[in-house]
Amino acid sequence: MKIERHGQAKILTQQEIELLFNKGLQTARDRTLFGVCLYTACRIAEACSLMVKDIYTNSGTVRSTINFRKANTKGKLQTRTIPVIEDLRNLLTSWRSHAGQTYLFPGRHPNHHWKHLHPDSADKILRKAFERADIEGASTHSFRRTALSQMSNAGIPLRIIQEISGHNNLEQLQRYLDVKPDQVKGAIASLSMLSYTGKDTYPGVEHELPAVPLPPHQLSQLSQDLSDCAPEEISDG
Repeated sequence: MKIERHGQAKILTQQEIELLFNKGLQTARDRTLFGVCLYTACRIAEACSLMVKDIYTNSGTVRSTINFRKANTKGKLQTRTIPVIEDLRNLLTSWRSHAGQTYLFPGRHPNHHWKHLHPDSADKILRKAFERADIEGASTHSFRRTALSQMSNAGIPLRIIQEISGHNNLEQLQRYLDVKPDQVKGAIASLSMLSYTGKDTYPGVEHELPAVPLPPHQLSQLSQDLSDCAPEEISDG
């Protein structure tokens, strides 16, 4: 959990998400901006730099997918295409009439070289929202960690989650994922399938290899073989 901007961003619970969007975030822009972060697992800088044409068709309807352009992603590795779920579609539909001409979230000062909302401004907005909702230890990165951990907990393969997150490798992705105590408990509980319950004791050798008497002719032959293998005496001279 983050304390004074140090440490990992908190993973939000369902109750905290409801509290944040209904009490902490007070404008349609802020709910739409951080809804994009939550429902696409994107970084705040990627959300702030989204272009209108990547969200809406020429007729103004929300597209079925969102493109996070390569030039705006961390490391500029690749363009990511993320499907739009219903909750996000509702937010984007409501925001359409307020979007800028070029950027989804235009900056306050049109003549500034930052034409869209700056990530630092978004960070300040969110910190105040967390204070209003009395949520401690969270940051703009909480949405990304929350979304990726939710997918992991739902059993989505890591390779698919990596495609959504845009991480360069699985090792980077795994640092984002949260492991809960009950998940560890469940993992250990799965070992009960290996239980030996029902056996009073571990079987001894005599139980594994029951003795069977040899026929007389084999017993005689074995005695002869052992006699032939007796160690040879070595004289002192």
